[in-house]
Amino acid sequence: MNTAQIGELVKKYLTCSDMVRSGVFRSVNDAVAVAQGAYTQYSRLTLNERQEVIDAIKEELLPLVNVIAEMTAEETGMGNVEDKVKKLLLAIRKTPGVEDLITEVKTGDSGMTLCELSSYGVVCAVHPCTNPCATLINNTIGLLAAGNAVVHVPHPRAIKVSQFVTEMINVAIRDTCGIDNLVVTLGDTSMAVTRELMTHPDISMVVTTGGSGVLREALASGKKVIGAGPGNPTAIVDETADLKRAARDIVEGASFDNNVMCISEKSIVVVAAAADEFVEELKKNNVYYIHNEEEMLKLTSVTVTQDMGINKAFEGKSANEILKAAKIPCSETVRLIVVDTIQHHPFVTLEMLMPVVPLVRVGDFDEALETAFEIEQGFRHTATIHSQSIERLNRAAKKMQTSVFVKNGSSLAGIGYNGEGDTSFTIATITGEGTTTARHFARRRRCTLMDAFTIR
Repeated sequence: MNTAQIGELVKKYLTCSDMVRSGVFRSVNDAVAVAQGAYTQYSRLTLNERQEVIDAIKEELLPLVNVIAEMTAEETGMGNVEDKVKKLLLAIRKTPGVEDLITEVKTGDSGMTLCELSSYGVVCAVHPCTNPCATLINNTIGLLAAGNAVVHVPHPRAIKVSQFVTEMINVAIRDTCGIDNLVVTLGDTSMAVTRELMTHPDISMVVTTGGSGVLREALASGKKVIGAGPGNPTAIVDETADLKRAARDIVEGASFDNNVMCISEKSIVVVAAAADEFVEELKKNNVYYIHNEEEMLKLTSVTVTQDMGINKAFEGKSANEILKAAKIPCSETVRLIVVDTIQHHPFVTLEMLMPVVPLVRVGDFDEALETAFEIEQGFRHTATIHSQSIERLNRAAKKMQTSVFVKNGSSLAGIGYNGEGDTSFTIATITGEGTTTARHFARRRRCTLMDAFTIR
């Protein structure tokens, strides 16, 4: 599609009624029923045919990434278009398909045992407002690769763009294999509707990447649950680190999409011997550095509420917008605000979801590791470290026990951005799967054949 065709497509979509949008249903029962029917048809396809469907979805979505990014930024009011494009491309290009469905085989004198991964059925997938479409695309590819159908529950702040992406996915599937409504979504995403969907008898699994409230509902549903919990990722920088690289990597991760990513660095713990030089390197990466009480108080007053919560009006806003609201003069365009503060400041204890990152100075590496462990609060989500000491890298990884742990790189490398490994936007910290792909959205089944299939 060219630019004009894409523009007409979006215009047509936004002006049509919900009732005529493919894959969008007002009733939970209707959505599940059509998805169940589509699943029955989809179950007859071969693995190669599943992969053809996934390839068609990717081909359909690639020309639309700029439009989807713009729609997402406008509807949610969070992040920036440029980084959202990068997230969408990451989800489309690096989410694995059927090749992720590993097979285990054991043979011996008594025969052969085969373990393979099979579909669950119709899956309920709940998405956040921070990464609504990247998560939707990522989970759709993984769920379809595993052989499932899916009913998406978008965040209320991203419902229009999520419906648009769902419809485009449906178009690709229908054009490829003739199956309609394999991927559907709802016109209403209230908690009552979400609860009704989660507990529907024909829903086999719930995948939730939302907040703690919806996660509690999922865990109470009585279904198989893959659940992503809260996080407060921290970065350790010691005196042996390549400080230039550490500053560059941390700013890249912490400023990406204005720090709405769950894996992005939310705090920095730096050993005192390296702190001053490290701060100078941060400044070279378009960082506004705050080290005086007056500016810290101004920033705190606009980003933290009186009851010590996050001021949601500034979630995902740019660093310059936040500085302006705090009446802190800044004539340059900056990517990130770094605040020199103490461990127990709200900037440290809260997951701010904005490009405001505290820097905590400590005496030595041992203190840095203990401080980072306390800041992460046992969420076991994400942590990073910058050090040239192999012993310290290993010790930190064992101590933190996070689902994503990055050594000498940006947090983004933990989900495959400029790094190795598959991409995942659902990091299941509560249920223990960690970064999730197709193999996690499937049931492990065991089949044994006696007295055969061994050639030793």
